[in-house]
Amino acid sequence: MQGFDAKFQDFPDYIIGITKEIWEDRGIATLHHYYSDDIVVRSPASVVLGNQNVIGATMATLAEFPDRQLLGEDVIWSGTPEEGMLSSHRIISTATHMADGVYGKATGKQLRYRILADCHAINNQINDEWLIRDQGAIVRQMGWEPKEYAANLIEAEGGPDNCVKPLTPHTDQPGPYTGIGNDNVWGARYAEILNRIMGADIAAIEAEYDRAVQSEYVGGVTGHGWDAVDRFWMGLRASFPNAEFKIEHQIGRDDPMMPPRAAIRWSLWGKHEGWGTFGAPTGAEVYVLGISHADFGALITDQPKVRREYTLFDETSVWKQILLQTGQA
Repeated sequence: MQGFDAKFQDFPDYIIGITKEIWEDRGIATLHHYYSDDIVVRSPASVVLGNQNVIGATMATLAEFPDRQLLGEDVIWSGTPEEGMLSSHRIISTATHMADGVYGKATGKQLRYRILADCHAINNQINDEWLIRDQGAIVRQMGWEPKEYAANLIEAEGGPDNCVKPLTPHTDQPGPYTGIGNDNVWGARYAEILNRIMGADIAAIEAEYDRAVQSEYVGGVTGHGWDAVDRFWMGLRASFPNAEFKIEHQIGRDDPMMPPRAAIRWSLWGKHEGWGTFGAPTGAEVYVLGISHADFGALITDQPKVRREYTLFDETSVWKQILLQTGQA
């Protein structure tokens, strides 16, 4: 771990360790140490520039959810300490809505939701990030639907002309990381599977996923079997049937004591032209940033398939884009 603090055993230890140190140990000031001054943090909801703005957002979240925990499920990574490393970090977060904030008046609701975050780090600092929280799961646990929350958010932020604009290729900002991952076979295989599905080859699901596959999807939805995978991907693609699907970054890993696994960051960019997850087509131009993780395994000898899949995008940011263009907010 050349260039990194010696207290970290390896890169996953660094990612999991600083996450706990910042959020649960209240070491918010350590962001001055662990994040670069000019970091670019992209989430589907916005693009945040600079460490000082990250610190402000972190304090606001902890004020609203003071007991928040971030439980690291996996870190799938590529690169080297010398050239820089990219982590795709999967987290389960638990929190209680104890104070007023961006999610409205305190409700006392106890939440559980996933986060997927891609972070680039070099010399003990993160300087580029792509962050997806399962906003759909959060707002549903508070009693709202994502479309309703997006409409309220537009109003709370000052209306369509003044509200924070979601991430799109038009609002994105360049960061220092320009890598595309590694050439490990599992990342390549998972990229091929997703390209097949998004290319309408839905038969790829029964061919490439274990019949008992466990799926963890947007909205905090857990599924088992091929049907759950089919419904999720079909519903998304049907909403944007002509949108460009692009693999932005792919990683595959073979690590001791872990299954072969892959992390893919992807995007959809195009018009809401079909009936699917987002209801009646509106013609709105929508950008969907997604991150997917997959664990492979061979329950039957020499037949490795996807046994677990995790995928997140932000439903509320998709609805915000649709509402801003259709004038329904």
